[in-house]
Amino acid sequence: MKLQPLLLLLVMYFCAFAASSEIASEANALLKWKSSLDNQSHASLSSWSGNNPCIWLGIACDEFNSVSNINLTNVGLRGTLQSLNFSLLPNILTLNMSHNSLNGTIPPQIGSLSNLNTPDLSTNNLFGSIPNTIGNLSKLLFLNLSYNDLSGTIPFTIGNLSKLNVLSISFNELTGPIPVSISNLVNLDSMHLHENKLSGSIPFTIGNLSKLSVLYISLNELTGPIPASIGNLVNLDFMLLDLNKLSGSIPFTIGNLSKLSVLSISFNELIGPIPASIGNLVHLDSLFLEENKLSGSIPFTIGNLSKLSGLYISLNELTRPIPASIGNLVNLDSMHLFKNKLSGSFPFTIGNLSKLSELYIFLNELTGPIPASIGNLVNLDFMDLHENKLSGSIPFTIGNLSKLSVLSVSLNELTGPIPASIGNLVHLDSLFLDENKLSGSIPFIIGNLSKLNVLSISFSELTGSIPSTIRNLANVRKLVFIGNELGGKIRIEMSMLTALNSLQLADNNFIGHLPQNICIGGKLKNFSAENNNFTSPIPVSFKNCSSLIRVRLQRNQLTGDITDAFGVLPNLDYIELSDNNFYGQLSPNWGKFRSLTSLMISNNNLSGVIPPELAGATKLQRLHLFSNHLTGNIPHDLCNLPLFDLSLDNNNLTGNVPKEIASMQKLQILKLGSNKLSGLIPKQLGNLLNLLNMSLSQNNFQGNIPSELGKLKFLTSLDLGGNSLRGTIPSMFGELKNLETLNLSHNNLSGDLSSFDDMTSLTSIDISYNQFEGPLPNILAFHNAKIEALRNNKGLCGNVTGLEPCSTSSGKSHNNMIVILPLTLGILILALFAFGVSYHLCQTSTNKEDQATSIQTPNIFAIWSFDGKMVFQNIIEATENFDDKHLIGVGGQGCVYKAVLPTGQVVAVKKLHSVPNGEMLNLKAFTCEIQALTEIRHRNIVKLFGFCSHSQFSFLVCEFLENGSVEKTLKDDGQAMAFD
Repeated sequence: MKLQPLLLLLVMYFCAFAASSEIASEANALLKWKSSLDNQSHASLSSWSGNNPCIWLGIACDEFNSVSNINLTNVGLRGTLQSLNFSLLPNILTLNMSHNSLNGTIPPQIGSLSNLNTPDLSTNNLFGSIPNTIGNLSKLLFLNLSYNDLSGTIPFTIGNLSKLNVLSISFNELTGPIPVSISNLVNLDSMHLHENKLSGSIPFTIGNLSKLSVLYISLNELTGPIPASIGNLVNLDFMLLDLNKLSGSIPFTIGNLSKLSVLSISFNELIGPIPASIGNLVHLDSLFLEENKLSGSIPFTIGNLSKLSGLYISLNELTRPIPASIGNLVNLDSMHLFKNKLSGSFPFTIGNLSKLSELYIFLNELTGPIPASIGNLVNLDFMDLHENKLSGSIPFTIGNLSKLSVLSVSLNELTGPIPASIGNLVHLDSLFLDENKLSGSIPFIIGNLSKLNVLSISFSELTGSIPSTIRNLANVRKLVFIGNELGGKIRIEMSMLTALNSLQLADNNFIGHLPQNICIGGKLKNFSAENNNFTSPIPVSFKNCSSLIRVRLQRNQLTGDITDAFGVLPNLDYIELSDNNFYGQLSPNWGKFRSLTSLMISNNNLSGVIPPELAGATKLQRLHLFSNHLTGNIPHDLCNLPLFDLSLDNNNLTGNVPKEIASMQKLQILKLGSNKLSGLIPKQLGNLLNLLNMSLSQNNFQGNIPSELGKLKFLTSLDLGGNSLRGTIPSMFGELKNLETLNLSHNNLSGDLSSFDDMTSLTSIDISYNQFEGPLPNILAFHNAKIEALRNNKGLCGNVTGLEPCSTSSGKSHNNMIVILPLTLGILILALFAFGVSYHLCQTSTNKEDQATSIQTPNIFAIWSFDGKMVFQNIIEATENFDDKHLIGVGGQGCVYKAVLPTGQVVAVKKLHSVPNGEMLNLKAFTCEIQALTEIRHRNIVKLFGFCSHSQFSFLVCEFLENGSVEKTLKDDGQAMAFD
């Protein structure tokens, strides 16, 4: 018996020793982990010393002084969990290290905390996968690993946590499917899986989670349908499945979720109708169905959702009218129905929604009037009805919406005046009435809207002038009156709007001066007044308006010297002053506009040269100076600019096109026509591979067309007409597959047109007044060409009225060519033989070595290019086969005819008399007359251009004298004096 107290004492000793040993090991485990953290963490855990962890910061112990709770939330910990030996902390119930900067992975040893029920490691920098050992924590009630960088899949073992109430692993990088084992969590109340990269479908077994009240799986990559089993979650309060890739229709069983207060399935790929069962969700506060592909009508049962405060079903394909039952949603605060295909009229019952603050129904197909009941929505803050087909007038009751800050009814078919009651909207920030058929004047009472920031009433039918009360809009930043019929002068009160940064007056009938001090507030960025009747110079205030970004003043009657009208505006990006009456010169200061991308001053009266300093505007992309009186060369410095559009046509520019133009690789439009440029067309133009439109017409360019132009694959329009180009069409022209319009007229180009054969995109052609010959190409442009585009060439043929048809032999086979070629050669040899005999006779009779059977002057060489056949044909056509109506005289050896050649030159043709057998009546007289005329050099003797000896006709071609015969001239004393 004496041994029992001793034994009891011994047992107590060993228990105390074991407890003391366990406490010591827990302390050592925690201190070892502390030592692995950074210095800042050491400071936070300064109380962690000694062998009694129960008194340390964040540590709580049970009745046996064993560590049971660790709560180190938001204490600035930095480090990992790898050095924390969880196996030495067997009694921990709560582990909270959230809102720190812990990194590394979650150690698998965490699964040894068999008593753990509430771990929270959220809002750290943990990465790696969730360890499978998490499934060992069978007593877990709460698991929060959200806001980390965890990756990999959700472990299947998570299904072992059958007591779990809250699962939060959102805001990570988790991938793969939601495991089917999750359906074992039958006690789960909240599941947060949002903002991961989960894929696959929502498991059908999710319907087992009958206690679930919060299901949050938004912002993943889930696919497939919403399972019908979702209808088993009868305790669900919040269901958010938005921003996935869910497809299929909304299950009808969704109507079983009668406790649901928030349903969000926006931004998916759902199709089909909104089920009528949605009307069973009588506790619903917010319904989000936006940006799917839902179709059909808005169900009438939606009117059952009397507690609804937010209805968001925009960006779908819903059709038919808005149901009148919408008027039952008396608690509705926001209604978003925009960008659907809703039709029909505006329901009058909308006036019941007196709590409504947001009404967005734009981009639909609503018709009919805006109901007067809209005036009952006295709490409305935003109303946007733009881009429908609403008609009728703006209701006067709109003036009741005194809390309204934004009103947009643009892009409808509204008519009538702007109601004066609009002046009651004293809190209005933005008013958009654009693109309707509103008439009348801008109401005087608009000046009451003192809080207005934006007033836009463009493209309607408003008349009258801008009211003087506009001066009261002290906060207005943007005024847009484009495209009306407003007129009169701009009132001086406009200069009082010192907050103005955009004033747009274009396309009206304003007269007089531009507003003189419109930039007085120093904030004006955008000024547009084009297409009016303003007559003033540029306002002086513009010279220092450094805030300006865009200026459009084209198509007015503005005047004045603009040489220094704009000073230097560092922020100016775009300016167009075309089609006015400005004069002066281009200031070198334009080169200091460092932000300028577009400078357009075409069709004015500018003179002087293009200043090379303009190259200092290094962002310039579009330069329009055409139709002025500019002189001098094109500065080669311009070629350093990133221009895509250079239009300098219709000036008096001289010199060559600078070769440096090859560096303008962004150029798409180059127009230099109607100047006095000369020299060769630079082959460097072939380097401008992005060129779409090029015009060099009506200049003095000479030489050949450079073959390098064939590299311009994107070229659609090319105009080289009205120059002095010669030679043939380069074969590389056939590479211009996108060319649609081509003008080569009024040059001296020659050869055939075979280069055009593959230019199938060509639709418009003009090759008139050249020396082309041969058949027309078989492409659309030539099929549709008029004779005016082909006339005055050397010998074109084809199926166009006014041209000779081509010889059918040209289309025969190679065998026919074998027959024709020797025959042609034989005829040619005979012709040469006949010519030799004639030449020999002439030499014998005259003893002159320098005489020939064809005498031609340099002038005729330039006109006829040595082509005797062409000359003969032109004479025959010009005299209509020597018709008497062209007869101007008769002599002993022949008749004289007047002939107008295709070039426009007028000549006299002396046709020598022939005998019936076709021989010349007096060959000696013929040759002697030629000899005499060629030897005589006298200013009063007509020039001989040439002669022709033919089996049918023989004739001389001479200079035509306007005053008739010499005999007639000498009988007139006045005319005879001209010979003195």
